[in-house]
Amino acid sequence: MPTNFTVVPVEDGGAGKSTLEGVFSEEDEEDISPRRPYSGDVTPRESSPFINNTDHDQENYYDGKNMALFEEEIESNPMVSSLLNKLANYTNLTQGVTEHEEYENEEGVTKIRVKSPQMGTFIGVYLPCMQNILGVILFLRLTWIVGTAGILESFAIVVMCCTCTMLTAISMSAIATNGVVPAGGSYYMISRSLGPEFGGAVGLCFYLGTTFAGSMYILGTIEILLTYIVPNAAVFVAEKKEGEAEAMLNNMRVYGTCCLALMALVVFVGVKYVNKLALVFLACVVLSIMAIYAGVIKTVIEPPDFPICLLGNRSLQNHNFEKCVKTEVIKNVTYTTKLWELFCDSRHLNATCDEYFTLNNVTEIQGIPGLLSGVIKDNMWGDYGPSGMLVERKRQSSVPAQDNSRDIYMPYVFNDISTFFTLLVGIYFPSVTGIMAGSNRSGDLRDAQRSIPFGTILAIATTSFIYMTCVVLFGACIEGVVLRDKFGDSVKKNLVIGTLAWPSPWVIVIGSFFSCCGAGLQSLTGAPRLLQAIARDGIVPFLQVFGHGKANGEPTWALLMTAGICEIGILIASLDAVAPILSMFFLMCYLFVNLACAVQTLLRTPNWRPRFKFYHWTLSFLGMSLCVSLMFISSWYYALVAMSIAGCIYKYIEYRGAEKEWGDGIRGLSLNAARYALIRLEEVQPHTKNWRPQLLVLLKLDSDLGVKHPRLLSFTTQLKAGKGLTIVSSVLEGTYMTLGAEAKSAEQNVKSAMHAERTKGFCHVVVSSNLRDGFSHLIQSAGLGGMKHNAVLMAWPRGWKQAEDSYPWKNFIETVRETTSAHQALLVAKNIDKFPSNQDRLGEGTIDVWWIVHDGGLLMLLPFLLRQHKVWRKCKMRIFTVAQMDDNSIQMKKDLQMFLYHLRLNAVVEVVEMHDSDIAAFTYEKTLVMEQRSQMLKQMQLSRNEREREAQLITKLGTKSHGNLNDNATATPDHRVHMTWTKDKLITERNRNRSEPNVGVKDLFNMKPEWESLNQSNVRRMHTAVKLNEVVVNKSQGAQLVLLNMPGPPKNKGGDENYMEFLEVLMDGLDRVLLVRGGGREVITIYS
Repeated sequence: MPTNFTVVPVEDGGAGKSTLEGVFSEEDEEDISPRRPYSGDVTPRESSPFINNTDHDQENYYDGKNMALFEEEIESNPMVSSLLNKLANYTNLTQGVTEHEEYENEEGVTKIRVKSPQMGTFIGVYLPCMQNILGVILFLRLTWIVGTAGILESFAIVVMCCTCTMLTAISMSAIATNGVVPAGGSYYMISRSLGPEFGGAVGLCFYLGTTFAGSMYILGTIEILLTYIVPNAAVFVAEKKEGEAEAMLNNMRVYGTCCLALMALVVFVGVKYVNKLALVFLACVVLSIMAIYAGVIKTVIEPPDFPICLLGNRSLQNHNFEKCVKTEVIKNVTYTTKLWELFCDSRHLNATCDEYFTLNNVTEIQGIPGLLSGVIKDNMWGDYGPSGMLVERKRQSSVPAQDNSRDIYMPYVFNDISTFFTLLVGIYFPSVTGIMAGSNRSGDLRDAQRSIPFGTILAIATTSFIYMTCVVLFGACIEGVVLRDKFGDSVKKNLVIGTLAWPSPWVIVIGSFFSCCGAGLQSLTGAPRLLQAIARDGIVPFLQVFGHGKANGEPTWALLMTAGICEIGILIASLDAVAPILSMFFLMCYLFVNLACAVQTLLRTPNWRPRFKFYHWTLSFLGMSLCVSLMFISSWYYALVAMSIAGCIYKYIEYRGAEKEWGDGIRGLSLNAARYALIRLEEVQPHTKNWRPQLLVLLKLDSDLGVKHPRLLSFTTQLKAGKGLTIVSSVLEGTYMTLGAEAKSAEQNVKSAMHAERTKGFCHVVVSSNLRDGFSHLIQSAGLGGMKHNAVLMAWPRGWKQAEDSYPWKNFIETVRETTSAHQALLVAKNIDKFPSNQDRLGEGTIDVWWIVHDGGLLMLLPFLLRQHKVWRKCKMRIFTVAQMDDNSIQMKKDLQMFLYHLRLNAVVEVVEMHDSDIAAFTYEKTLVMEQRSQMLKQMQLSRNEREREAQLITKLGTKSHGNLNDNATATPDHRVHMTWTKDKLITERNRNRSEPNVGVKDLFNMKPEWESLNQSNVRRMHTAVKLNEVVVNKSQGAQLVLLNMPGPPKNKGGDENYMEFLEVLMDGLDRVLLVRGGGREVITIYS
């Protein structure tokens, strides 16, 4: 259970304050309450070994001129002398799990009274561990386990369980000595070693285990009370013998609930009362153990007199009769005994008696024959059986009866449950738990890093010795039928282990009763604080209410929750049924303690420097294996339930919990795994079958450093669906020295946008002297090793014509060239703001692919990936390809359909025929306007405003000239060159070209003078763009998305802006367009 710890600086030349008020002075200024426990939300203090870093300490960092060279960095990098002085004066003060006591000074200011830790190894670790380990199972079930499993198998159970806890203690010691562990025990160690997900999951499992342990101790208390101390206090009394078990369970529920309420009230009133009684409870445990060993020694000299009565070889319940005889002779007259009446229908000698009673004699033997009796041979092997099986002495002869139907109504000793080896393991394991008691008190120890390993391992060694010797001594001293008698019915309702004790069985009865009471109170004290610690860490949102409590910090709500869960265990009402449940939760906790140590050891993280040196990762893995084995040996279905609970909590924290950075080992493990995977990835290029777009998304930021086109991230999510690599990046123009803070702010904004759009990937914002170099650097260096992007996604630069300068479209074209040189694919989305969001669902429509040139298959792969997302799932895929004059359109369609069939892609195929035709006047005019605009902007050295006005004037002139041409075309429809570009005139022009094969592409005799100077390459390109645009608009204007091959930029940079015009004409009239340019490799294959 985590507690507060505070560093109190010692007076240093009068500069520091020695009072508690001085310690918290800076925290008061920051509005932070000194009584607020460690929350775990943000851990700025963990970066420094000292907690309080006050201003007056910094004033003495720099003195004189000897270190003037370092004076500008002295605040972040303190002098070595100051550092050593702080470390020498370090101490950790804690309130532990004791009650938060407060006092007020003269001014009425409330302060915390904190005492320095004074506990040593013996008082602080050894005795608490002993008290927690030795408990209810030892007193109530160990004799029964020895009798049922036999000495050998019982010894094996003890060795397995004790070995598991010993290995766990070794791992725990390594973790606990690797720095300061605030009170919080296994939860703190696991969460800080394996991360918040594992910590929260295992912490809650440990909490549930501790809570059910409280149920088990309370049930043990009530069993001792009603069975051995005041059996007449039962509320429910069975009228028939077969109802006794159910009546006992109901009594356990009633008394257990009352006992739980009383204990919860004691804990609520004040933990100090529990702490004051702790010594009493410990004394009870120690005296009980001493009484057992004293009783064993006494059996050598004089065995105790506890006779048991056998009928044949069957053990009898002797609490309803005194003499173990059928009849007795008094003054030569034969009388029947109480035993006779139990088996016969009357007390007369001629009464009708049970067949087995008639056939067999009664025998009286000693239940505790003693250490030297040789009974150890009979108890060496187990005697398992079903529920209701009679407890019999195997070596005793008997005459079997033919009718055993009425045995259940006879006063025999029966098995109350079915017994088998794995069940006994689950019942026994709780008796070795409690090894965390020392680490839970780490804040109260004088030297925790020495006391925890030594005290815990010594306590486990001591208790293991006690358990092993008890197994052997019980089997050597006590008769087998008595050992298998769980509730002592054959020894006049005495506690079986009490019959062995000296001087009286009541020593064990009273000692075990108070021991169980104390253990139950400790569970109800510790479990709420553990839940409160988890809640205050903030990693499980729905538990935050349990972080609150009384004004002094007592966890009231957590106590109520604990009492409620504890009541569930009490309603089960059977100690044997509750024990395997808490075994699962404790084993889960121990498993992850071993895992934490193994991970930290194998990773060899620089901070892993435990003072406890006697550990090894193989021991930790052996401990993990034992924990898993014991879980499934005890109860495979309970093990699966416990793992499912832990798994659900893990996933819940992963998706909904607060993100924490505790320097945990899982992060280091992930880094090592990532390094290994990256090295393997770099060895060979990915096969075509494994190719998927690994995107580098180039974002634009607005003036507020926000994402300008968030739909680009939406489209990324729809295309990637969380698979593969996504790097979202942007560039700020300037120097990193001046824009460092802005870059971090922009990165946070991008991450927020990615989270809002559910884009899974990495974010990187760089600062460069100009955008062109920034994007170039990103394309070259983004990613790491084999985990690099192979495709770039960006938005089309809207308004590039109206831009005040030429940088936007020049940067765009240079980016296209960069991706081509880097052999990376390029995706350019036009009208990205019109693309669907992740919440939209496109009910109908098509995704049209215009496959004009082969790009490695990327055009066909992208629609398939998009249709995996629910936004595009209902859209159908259509593929268009263009046939030239010499192509066989029908055969092309068949071939393409077969190709798609082999690719396992479902798509409608259509072949569009585009025949050679004359270049329309509109194409010439469009080209003319484009070149005039380009040349004038290059030649005229105008100011920015003048250049904009000039460009607008040229655009207006071009529009006017185009209007005149349209008028002329209407007046003279028989003109050789069409002035408009309509479908009818296209057909007429195509027929005319076919009928006049000698006519070229253009008629030089009918050209206007200004057209003759045009670059014919530009004219042809513009003609292709116009013609292709008409076909695409005609076929795909209503499509949800159009994918087009993106033409490459000109090799001569002088025609860059003409290239932008060609692309603009190509996409004119289409809402959503994705220009695709392949990376120069095949990305889709027909082979499996």
